[in-house]
Amino acid sequence: MQRWKVLLGVALVIAGIAGGSWTYGYRQALDALAERSAADLALASDRVSTQLQIYQELAVLMVEHPVLKDLHSGQSSSVADAVELLRQVADKTAALDVFYVSSTGQVLAAAEGVSSGNVASEEYFKRAMQGALGSSHGVLSPQGRRVYNYAAPSFEPNGAVLGALVVVADVEDVEQTWRGSLPTVIFTDRGGKVFISNRPELFFWQREAADPGSPKVVATETYANHEIWTLDGGPYLPRRALHLALDLPVIGLTGQILVDVAPARRIAALQSAALGALSLAFGAFLFLALERRRTLAEANAVLESRVEARTRALQSTNTQLRHEIRERKEAEAALQKAQEELVQAGKLSALGQMSAGISHELNQPLMAIQQYAENAQAFLVRDQSEKAGENLGRIAGMSTRMARIIKNLRAFSRNESEPRSKVDLIQVINAASELTAPRLQGDQVALSWEPAEGEEPLWVWGGEVRLTQVFVNLINNAADAMLGQEERAISIEVEQHEKLSVRVTDVGPGIKEPEKMFDPFYSTKVVGSAEGMGLGLSISYGLVQSFGGNIRGLNSKEGGAIFEVELEPWRAEAHG
Repeated sequence: MQRWKVLLGVALVIAGIAGGSWTYGYRQALDALAERSAADLALASDRVSTQLQIYQELAVLMVEHPVLKDLHSGQSSSVADAVELLRQVADKTAALDVFYVSSTGQVLAAAEGVSSGNVASEEYFKRAMQGALGSSHGVLSPQGRRVYNYAAPSFEPNGAVLGALVVVADVEDVEQTWRGSLPTVIFTDRGGKVFISNRPELFFWQREAADPGSPKVVATETYANHEIWTLDGGPYLPRRALHLALDLPVIGLTGQILVDVAPARRIAALQSAALGALSLAFGAFLFLALERRRTLAEANAVLESRVEARTRALQSTNTQLRHEIRERKEAEAALQKAQEELVQAGKLSALGQMSAGISHELNQPLMAIQQYAENAQAFLVRDQSEKAGENLGRIAGMSTRMARIIKNLRAFSRNESEPRSKVDLIQVINAASELTAPRLQGDQVALSWEPAEGEEPLWVWGGEVRLTQVFVNLINNAADAMLGQEERAISIEVEQHEKLSVRVTDVGPGIKEPEKMFDPFYSTKVVGSAEGMGLGLSISYGLVQSFGGNIRGLNSKEGGAIFEVELEPWRAEAHG
């Protein structure tokens, strides 16, 4: 009975550990998922706001055009000129319509004429007549097209409102650039109705008044300060989704994102199962040890009770006891040896994993040393000692670089990290292009990277060797992707914004599975090839993240892949 109580207690403890591990893992996974989802929502919101902002600026810039001012003269030729001007503007900006109205709301000239003859009742017109920039969104009748309107007032010399220029933006045209590129994103009006989305089936959907057959929010719950929706929305919406919202007062909408939490639950389940298995193994080992000790205690009690009655059997009993003790010591010695072998196996496994990283990190400097050594030998044969000395100096520099790489790898293996420092981005890209130049020449790949002569250094936060390796990996991956085609070209561009951005673009087939490209050991190259270990992008992703930057990849509309590396600029006043 006592034994079963122990087993039951161990089982309850293991269940508690597994449950606690699942709760903690799920909470951590949700936090990470919420952080990524918030970034995706902000990106989508900025994209929509920016695209609509173009039409707002168009209305402001065009309203004071002299041709539009002439409309108030009443001449028929001025109307024709205005219509021609507005049509040109609509064609060049992809606006659905551009029209000019008087202070009474009457349309005086229009590019397409999709709106009614008088717009005095529209909110954007009323706002423009107050001397401010008016805007509104709605659905055109009878076309049923979703539009966003911007109205800019035109003033008389005395300050009175003379009329307004209205630009009608087609919302469907705005959606084309990002539809399907993110998790489910919706933009709702003040009534909660979906007006913009990357999922067409959600147009005009309203959570509080969902029509029969449309997606429904079955239940909502709050878990670890995160809002979770349970949806009944068909195959294109997740069953359980993390819900985030972002207010966008500039365009009068609210951005919302729904992200499937199933991956987070799977991660938590795997962590819980692993910890539960370890706890079960430890509990089994402890139970066996207690059983053995109990057995020995019972044997000792029997021996002591029979000492007086079985004196002649004492020697035999003592011999048997010594034999058991010897077996126990042998078992303990065997256990100790097994533990040592497991430790050694762990070391060998770690060394095997590090060997892939080491070969990836040292391959390019070794190739460069070999090339420079061969060049130096050729220059010595030609009695060009000066050029040979330059190559030997470069070999010494590469040796120093390899020592720094090994130092970084050794620090990485000890969970150490070289502190970030001030690094010249231009010099890093120059070094990467120099390291990859022999390989690109051999594969007939054209590299477009020409920094301006005399350009000042661009200082960023990072590690010179590790940042160089990031761009070497990106250049090599781009070259590998284009081996099976005739046109082979790579371009590198640097853009300066709030963060410094480097774009590496190729003309290859593009990224096959963007969601997996940064996973370790994921590769689209031939299985078993020396270059197909699938560690380059994974290593690059980790290095850029350690610098406080970001790396992302996408397919170009013209064909090929684009990898963009964002790095934090170095500022003396901020990091002094």
